[in-house]
Amino acid sequence: MTNKLDAKDLMSLEEYDRVRADFRAKIIEHKKNRVVAVGEHVTVHFEDRRTMLYQIQEMLRSERIFESEGIREELDAYNPLIPEGSDWRATMMIEYGDEDERREALKRLRGIEDKVWVRVGDGDKVFAVCNEDLERTTDEKTAAVHFMRWTLSADDARAAKGGAAIRIGVDHEQYAAEIEVGDGVRASLCGDLS
Repeated sequence: MTNKLDAKDLMSLEEYDRVRADFRAKIIEHKKNRVVAVGEHVTVHFEDRRTMLYQIQEMLRSERIFESEGIREELDAYNPLIPEGSDWRATMMIEYGDEDERREALKRLRGIEDKVWVRVGDGDKVFAVCNEDLERTTDEKTAAVHFMRWTLSADDARAAKGGAAIRIGVDHEQYAAEIEVGDGVRASLCGDLS
């Protein structure tokens, strides 16, 4: 059984407008256990079917998309961010409040997307596969947003579901940080695993 979204999973623009406030409140609550700050300037937003359903509904609403072709394009764009049972998928954001500071940081942090990892218990670091849709880093700078996937071994998945600690980190020469995720995030991520 696939976890991917299809057009039949989506609400019409009118129906979504009626339930949007309640739906949005539930998604905000859900996301509280899916966002991890790794150091001061990197935030990893773990995605799942619910977060992508919300993202697609919001895109359809804001762009006033109701034609089948446009809906299919949104599904094709966001379905790759839904985990498939043996992996975690995320949007990583590099965030600086000051525009000039951000511009300089993105130059210094070129390649950071290849240095982001997860570790379950005492297992090995699993580095992310990034930006499978298109390259987001140039010779001059990295992008502020990257899309990531970590495929776990069967042992790592069992260990995570068995209660092992989950850590996430960055090993870039200009940005090194790591954190053990809290119980709520750990439980939410384990829900992504078959």
